[in-house]
Order: sequence, then C-alpha cells, then structure tokens
Amino acid sequence: MREIIIDYTSESGHVPEYTSKHAAGADLKARLDGPLTIRSMERVLVPTGIKLQIPEGYEAQVRPRSGLALKKGITVLNSPGTIDSDYRGEVKIILINLGQEDYIIDDGDRIAQLIVAPVVQGQFNFIEMLSETRRGSGGFGSSGL
Repeated sequence: MREIIIDYTSESGHVPEYTSKHAAGADLKARLDGPLTIRSMERVLVPTGIKLQIPEGYEAQVRPRSGLALKKGITVLNSPGTIDSDYRGEVKIILINLGQEDYIIDDGDRIAQLIVAPVVQGQFNFIEMLSETRRGSGGFGSSGL
C-alpha cells in the first residue's frame, strides 16, 4: 500500500475513503458551502477541499461513480482524469450531467472515485518506418466487433 498524504484546504474537507474491503477506488466527496445544481448537459468544476501528495512514480486517477452514471447520468467529463505526483493544488472534479433532469450536489456527497496507480514513462524514438503487423493501420472497428 502506498501512502497518500492529504492536506486539508479547510477544516471540513472530506477524506477519500474505500467503502469496501476490496474496493479499487476511494470515494471523493464534494466540499461545498451550499447545494450545487447541475442542469442537463451542463458541466461544472466541483471542489473536494483536499490537496494530495502522491508518491513519485504514481498517479491518482479520477473516475466516475457507476451508480451516479447509471441512475442520474452524472459522469466525470475527462475520465479518467489524472492527478500527477507533482501537483499540489486542490483536487477539483469536472462533472457533466448527461441526464435529462437537474441534479443537486450537497456538501459531502460522493461524486467520483480516486484510483492510485503506478506510472511508467515511455521513451520516444523516431524511426523511418514502423514494423508490419497483421492489423496494420486499420482503425476503429477494424479488428472486429
């Protein structure tokens, strides 16, 4: 287990928490002074009130909560969002309402999941020609359904 250090930006920031023994994602909660309404097809930036110190060689990924996505159409717009290990600002979540009804978020509501994952940086090299493969340059859907 990797230690993620949390710095509160306010006394009432909400600590991310795993809600089951084998959960991969820790729930992130909204830190709001009052209710926030997301209208249909509207996107908003929702504060969490926390800052993270992630170990070098790791990232935190922000992902939607499946129940919110299925039942209300609320999802993380840039999913998965990446929080780099050298970022020290407040964690804020870009949510969008893809549902047909307004959705209200209150302080402390679970709005997204946080996944901690290792990072491998690639080394980019330029060459004259790539090696051949059976698939070749076939794009979207070219390998079958």
